Amino acid sequence: MSQRIRGVLAPVVTPFKADLSPDRQRFIAHCKWLLSQNCGLAVFGTNSEANSLSLEERSLLLDTLIAAGIDPSRVMPGTGCCSITETVKLTAQAVKHGCAGVLMLPPFYYKSVTEEGLYRYFSEVVQRVGDARLKIYLYHIPPVAVVGITTALVERLLKSYPNAIAGMKDSSGDWTNTKTFLDAFGVRAGRAVSPDARSSSDPATVTQTTFDVFVGSESFLLANMRNGGVGTISATANVNPAAIYKLYAEWTNADADDQQAKLNVIRDVFAEKYPMISALKQAIAIYANDPAWRTVRPPLVELTAEQAKTLTAELKAIGLTMPELLKR
Repeated sequence: MSQRIRGVLAPVVTPFKADLSPDRQRFIAHCKWLLSQNCGLAVFGTNSEANSLSLEERSLLLDTLIAAGIDPSRVMPGTGCCSITETVKLTAQAVKHGCAGVLMLPPFYYKSVTEEGLYRYFSEVVQRVGDARLKIYLYHIPPVAVVGITTALVERLLKSYPNAIAGMKDSSGDWTNTKTFLDAFGVRAGRAVSPDARSSSDPATVTQTTFDVFVGSESFLLANMRNGGVGTISATANVNPAAIYKLYAEWTNADADDQQAKLNVIRDVFAEKYPMISALKQAIAIYANDPAWRTVRPPLVELTAEQAKTLTAELKAIGLTMPELLKR
């Protein structure tokens, strides 16, 4: 786990059978397709319907994925739960498998919790896992969780656990917020330096710790790369991974802004016109010619027949392709 994960990751959508149990065969197939498109696997993220899965289901799916030969260095499971004990179990399992890191939501049920409370939660998890290989990527998604991550909290955690706190995913949808974290922790230089240490007149007191910032939407990918970020963990990487990775790999090219604009067109179809998870699954069902992919767990519902028809036409109009999907 010394090699930090970078680039494009998908919060992998979770396929379900007719009885709503996780479909392990389709799950593995989709993960392998994503890897073939240079996309890493942020399994059990928001768009994975992770909070509709039990601890046992997540654990079994991760075991199944690794047993299928998936390279754990390309996997960043979501392990954040409201319960410390569940978070610790899932996190310890990911570390044991050698995963690149874990994406960790803050405990999100109680609102208006203090920085001290969040610090104690993450601290408790680090101490209970008790493994030097642990790499935590803090998950900031206030539109959904409401409970968020602040620069002050990151500063405290980095000071106490400089090796365990590896970075964050910012799904605030606010570029100004992302830029604040990039600036606060000096990512441009490739080494995050605490604000307190940077202001110190004594160079001997400066402690440096890598802190990597992923954006939660490829709409901000180019800006993130230009300001020292390391990539994106994006829902639409489930359906457009190759093009998103192309921009990540070519962000210094002259046509980078044009590439970004094209990505935004596809992103907007999924993010602004339909329920995101249902639309992503519908798209996979279309391109894989596999209607079973439409299934979501309640309380989510599938797209209506009319919505599915409209989405199909829109995807054709914008030229989205999912190469090799039918060959999985």
